[in-house]
Amino acid sequence: MAEEKDKYKTTVTIYGQQYTIVGDDPPEHVRKVAKALTEKMKEHKSLNPYLNTTRLAVLTAVNLVDENLKMKDEYKNEQTIQEENEDR
Repeated sequence: MAEEKDKYKTTVTIYGQQYTIVGDDPPEHVRKVAKALTEKMKEHKSLNPYLNTTRLAVLTAVNLVDENLKMKDEYKNEQTIQEENEDR
């Protein structure tokens, strides 16, 4: 049986709510993620002041996933261009 890697347990506050995150990432990284997420939620709340917290969280998630997918596509395109240039 394979030995399971120890998990980190980190308590963070995201948009005023406390969460305990258990995972492989060190606490410093989890806190950085929580801070960035809170900032994004505040940014979206300032643009949409009437959203409740659930809708605000979903809107923020949609925007973050959109950014992530665009960055992945851009990275793939850059890799393709680099590979084509190396083949020449």
